[in-house]
Amino acid sequence: MRPSSSQEEAFLTYLEDYKKLIIKVAGIYCKNPEHRRDLIQDIILQLWKSYSKYNKAYALSTWTYRIALNVSISFLRKETTRKKIHNSYLQSLDLFEWEPPPHVDERLEQLYQLIGMLKPFDRAVIVLHLEGCKNQEIAEVMGISTTNVSTKLQRIKVKMRSFSKSPKKITNGI
Repeated sequence: MRPSSSQEEAFLTYLEDYKKLIIKVAGIYCKNPEHRRDLIQDIILQLWKSYSKYNKAYALSTWTYRIALNVSISFLRKETTRKKIHNSYLQSLDLFEWEPPPHVDERLEQLYQLIGMLKPFDRAVIVLHLEGCKNQEIAEVMGISTTNVSTKLQRIKVKMRSFSKSPKKITNGI
């Protein structure tokens, strides 16, 4: 059954409103521009498939983050598995570091590098936190308790401080 044009228009308006969020999440999980475009398409496809099932009990941003992060983490897992299987082909593919746009100041660039050093789940938590999401919303998006969010945020901050104090140049490899 083909969706109605009003459904398509509503979805396109929604996508326009949340385009930056989708691009940001994809950019954090995928460095390679071609793969990032594929990831963005996968996120949009999943959003479209789920759009009619959206539960209005949740904020639309929470719902969008949850889907975008789940698709991104699944994408990362698939790529990591492919990397193990086809190591010689995928050796140059670096999914764990995202280069910020060239106009970003040095401190923000360092923050992006620190975020890139985190595990995927922790990366998602800190990105939501930096976006201004409250712990309750982060808990809903990530499917964990609010207390767990608080604990994770404290541990992530400690880990990021230890990364930034390292005398070595910040690189991806953690």
